[in-house]
Amino acid sequence: MAPKITITRAPGTWVVRAGGAVLGESKNALELVEGDMPPVIYFPREDIAMAFLDESDHATTCPWKGAARYFSIVTKSTTLENTVWSYENPQEDVARIKDHLAFYASEKVAVEQV
Repeated sequence: MAPKITITRAPGTWVVRAGGAVLGESKNALELVEGDMPPVIYFPREDIAMAFLDESDHATTCPWKGAARYFSIVTKSTTLENTVWSYENPQEDVARIKDHLAFYASEKVAVEQV
């Protein structure tokens, strides 16, 4: 059974940081909730400094969202492999996340509301 997926506008301003740099800030982020998983913030691509991202060969497929392509974050001191993903042609039910990027939050990548 497919999990219930909801997509809403994420209230306020959201920022993503890695390696001491702000990669992006958005007032137009989306919040995707899938089943009982924690919410994921999707940033519009135009709000992200794409110069920090290198496209990866890694790819996954979700039966409910579609094929995801991945990017690595390149900082001054390291490369954070496959930390960013995007659904270039998402399933119709989640079409709002097209042209958006999501980030795996960790001790090296912060996704937060400011």
